[in-house]
Amino acid sequence: MLLGLLISSSICFTSNAAAFAAPAPSQQSITTLQVHLGNQAGGLVFEPDQLTFDAGKRYKLLLDNPSPTKHYFTAKDFSDVIWTQKVEAGNVEVKGAIHELELKPGAEAEWVFVPQKPGTYELHCSIAGHAEAGMVGEISVAIAPS
Repeated sequence: MLLGLLISSSICFTSNAAAFAAPAPSQQSITTLQVHLGNQAGGLVFEPDQLTFDAGKRYKLLLDNPSPTKHYFTAKDFSDVIWTQKVEAGNVEVKGAIHELELKPGAEAEWVFVPQKPGTYELHCSIAGHAEAGMVGEISVAIAPS
């Protein structure tokens, strides 16, 4: 009985120690990626249109709109499987769940998040006609290498 108690205690202690060893998501190093919504020629594109992230890693997505028209970065299913630390635009910081961002001409935004669930997710601009004209992309979340 005593041996069983000692083994259970050491398993609990080891499991708890491992949990405390990993840094909190907001303390992890960050990987930065730039995405342009449209271009100066007025093209209806995301540049790049293929985004790949590792689950459990922290990212800063720098979004800008160099085009003469507003665009949306809409990725609801992706947004449902990430932890958003913050979104900054201008002098405003937003916390909590985000499903799409509207960027007016010349606007910039910064989105800091940690993907939680591997999968492939749709990205599109939700302005009528933009996705149909090719303003679409794909977001992939891979299992983080160990």
